[in-house]
Amino acid sequence: MIVLLSTSDTDLLSARASGAGYRLGNPARLDAAAVPALLDRADVVVVRILGGRRAWEDGLDAVLASGVPAVVLGGEQAPDAELMELSTVSTGIVAEAHAYLAHGGQENLRQLARFLSDAITLTGEGFEPPVATPVWGVLDRPADPVPADGPGPRPVIAILYYRAHHVAGNTGFVHALADAVTAAGGRPLPVFCSSLRTAEPALIDTLRAADAVVVTVLAAGGLVPAAAGAGGSDEEWDVGALARLDVPILQGLCLTSSRAAWEESDDGLSPLDAATQVAIPEFDGRLITVPFSFKEVDADGLTVYVADGERAARVAGIAVRHAKLRHIPPAERRIVLMLSAYPTKHSRIGNAVGLDTPASAVVILGKLQEAGYDLGDLDLAELQGADGADGLIHRLIAAGGHDVDWLTDEQLANAVAKVPLQTYATWFGKTPETLQQAMIEAWGDAPSPYRYGAGNSGTEFVPRHPRDKILTGIDSFRQP
Repeated sequence: MIVLLSTSDTDLLSARASGAGYRLGNPARLDAAAVPALLDRADVVVVRILGGRRAWEDGLDAVLASGVPAVVLGGEQAPDAELMELSTVSTGIVAEAHAYLAHGGQENLRQLARFLSDAITLTGEGFEPPVATPVWGVLDRPADPVPADGPGPRPVIAILYYRAHHVAGNTGFVHALADAVTAAGGRPLPVFCSSLRTAEPALIDTLRAADAVVVTVLAAGGLVPAAAGAGGSDEEWDVGALARLDVPILQGLCLTSSRAAWEESDDGLSPLDAATQVAIPEFDGRLITVPFSFKEVDADGLTVYVADGERAARVAGIAVRHAKLRHIPPAERRIVLMLSAYPTKHSRIGNAVGLDTPASAVVILGKLQEAGYDLGDLDLAELQGADGADGLIHRLIAAGGHDVDWLTDEQLANAVAKVPLQTYATWFGKTPETLQQAMIEAWGDAPSPYRYGAGNSGTEFVPRHPRDKILTGIDSFRQP
């Protein structure tokens, strides 16, 4: 019996998939007191941990005190001499075991078991030497079905995921996202890789076929992110190869928590996930999507990535729409330039401390026009004049702001952001009573969908409060 204790769940998943009959455990979830029972009747134990001896000092002491022949290794690709010295078998066996685990994958774990059986218990099974696994490659998937309306142009969506998940067979979440891409009208191209710090040229060439890339691998990283530019040449933050693809690169969030923990948490993301999957990827210039995969513990106590179908569809939909946008001429694209306006006063439109937001907006509009975007009836030359930026804000106010005290009846009636009264009443009714009361105290009674008066075009809402004017003039307020 061979016991494998590894802080890498991909090691454990590969060992289970190898069919070699390992007894498995993760030191990160294993108390030292449980070690003796786990090693009962074991012929050899392999321990592979990240963080050095201190990361699991009591557990290592229990392993070494058991008398079971032990192979102790670090969790990195490079050998950890300090840990290897703790091993109680020959140096040659330790070095070879490290090679099997460093290459990883089901076949290498199968051969590791045979090697250890021959080397320590002299079973004579025979074994193959460690085999290097590719640092990148394309996931083998059944051909996507041709849509009922014919092949047509379907954008290619590359999905980047870790090689460690690939060799361990932990690819269910990748298949789920690829299926969602197909359902959204795209063609998935799932690709695994070891890292994006030094992406192989052939990997980049493969990604050139993509119209958008969904990345589940963490950010390229660097030592001084605050001084780096996305896609720039900063030596500490080299993501230039991906940036030069000139396609949207989206971060698909694979959380390190379970779906239940995510759903129950008011914060949603743990600090680790918020940093590594949102904040840092933004330095790489990635577009942040939503969590679609969660870390779940299976019946054997091993963690696997499990996708949520609805969230995977959300990520796929965002990716496909961005990909399709690349093939729409700039003049036909509809781009939103959104300015803050909080609190809801005309004087706060575009407010940003220390920044001249209106002037920046005019510059951006100029860049958009240079790139071929249609600015409609905006006179850019007029906006670029001495008072042009102020003129832009006045145009926004005239189009209908949110400062109810200053809006005219005509502006209120022509407001483009409208909610049907019945929908508003439904939303309001679902809010907590304390919030409802606070809103009523601040704004007056909520408009009721059941208070109507006769109008020229049917039954319409009769305002009960001056501010209710903002809800008038909406055709969909009529009683169904």
